[in-house]
Amino acid sequence: MKNIFHLIALTFLVLASNNSNAQNYASQNVNMIGHWYNPTQDAEPVYGIKYQSVWGWHDSINNREYGIIGASDGTFFIDVTNPAAPVMCDFVPAVHGDLIWHEIKTYQNYCYIVSDDGGGNSFIIADLSYLPDSVHVVRDDNTIFEQCHTIYVDGDKLWGGSVTGDNGQFFYSMACYDLSADPTTPTLIRSLNQDYPQIQSVHDMFVRNDTVYASAGYQGLHIYTFTTTFQEIGVLTSYPEAGYNHSSFLTSDGNTLIFMDEVPAGMGIKSIDVSNMGNISVNQTFRSNQGNTPHNPYIMGNDILIAANYTDGVQIYNISNPSAIYRSGYFDSDTLINYPNYTQPYHGCWAAYTDLPSGLLLISDMQNGLYVLDISSAITSAPQPGSATLAANAYPNPFNGNFFISSSVTHAQPLNWTVYDATGRAVLTGNESLPAGAVILEIPAEGLPSGVYSVKMESDELNGSVKMVKE
Repeated sequence: MKNIFHLIALTFLVLASNNSNAQNYASQNVNMIGHWYNPTQDAEPVYGIKYQSVWGWHDSINNREYGIIGASDGTFFIDVTNPAAPVMCDFVPAVHGDLIWHEIKTYQNYCYIVSDDGGGNSFIIADLSYLPDSVHVVRDDNTIFEQCHTIYVDGDKLWGGSVTGDNGQFFYSMACYDLSADPTTPTLIRSLNQDYPQIQSVHDMFVRNDTVYASAGYQGLHIYTFTTTFQEIGVLTSYPEAGYNHSSFLTSDGNTLIFMDEVPAGMGIKSIDVSNMGNISVNQTFRSNQGNTPHNPYIMGNDILIAANYTDGVQIYNISNPSAIYRSGYFDSDTLINYPNYTQPYHGCWAAYTDLPSGLLLISDMQNGLYVLDISSAITSAPQPGSATLAANAYPNPFNGNFFISSSVTHAQPLNWTVYDATGRAVLTGNESLPAGAVILEIPAEGLPSGVYSVKMESDELNGSVKMVKE
């Protein structure tokens, strides 16, 4: 059946947005409150990275807030209690310089610092209770492990992804450590290798109440429960735009997981339905701008996604409807994107921290350091037409015969669309020339068998996918 476009009348809500141009940073609904960086910070020689991950800590006794940011030669501890004037309190050096990676988490008054660089690393634990005067290092050695790519703290457990012992004496794709007896000496409880040796490595993990959402790189997403052993309860290895499954975050209600594929460059962000572990499905695939690489997701409650998106800075999305996600704000910290002949792939926003009591957001930029942002307007923002992320409605859903996609674009543009089945196989494709304005696209789906499908669309303004169900 021929695809038919109809012009329709739509009424759009005009947003009151705050497009701050401070420091020439592009932004929408986000205000930069403070910025900290070390002007003499060395860049590691491979990618030119100066700063890596960021974390935060609240001193509840003295009611002070801190940002903690990894760098090529160590870790900085920054007092952001006065967010307009961040102050460096202390610096903990790494064993050696030229580091590409640092990951940081906190438990009680302790800060855990790991790196996955070669050349002899250490596991560092710092006591934060002496801030703002200083931090006290209570562990800096390789007796527990030497390298670890990522860490996560849930309750009194520390989780590590891709953990390596001194001189390579062991490698754990993922490991769980107990913090309850002595937070300065985490003790190994169990490694994933003992139960699932086929998993080669876990790049990152999100953990809630001993349910582990493990991003296993090119082996996809694996979900485990953990008591005394690991038990796999869900898996997703085939999906549209599958790549290197990098990291994930779960909504408060536990129904929606957002994850990101880092490699190859330009993969979309995925919203997936995990309410039924036996039938995990993709709700939507979406992106900020074509070609940009998402890195790390963070979710506030059920509705707000904070996406650290490398060269697109931090992107903020409303995910209250996980199949109709829209961007509500952004702050582009990356000042290298327009530099002529700048060819290094890793620059821009690495990570974010969302849990300061003040409600302010911390982000780290690989070349520009630590930013303190006010995102209150983005959290309450309504949909805005012309966003680069997908802004379309699909109906009827579920459908029996054909179905329709309605949306609006600001100018005439070509559109490519593909329908994928639940295994990730393309079953229908098409291309159209969209006129400017509101349109309805009819998808000829009457020949498809019953099941779950993902409709991917790519144009200047419609970049993403919508989940559909055929009865």
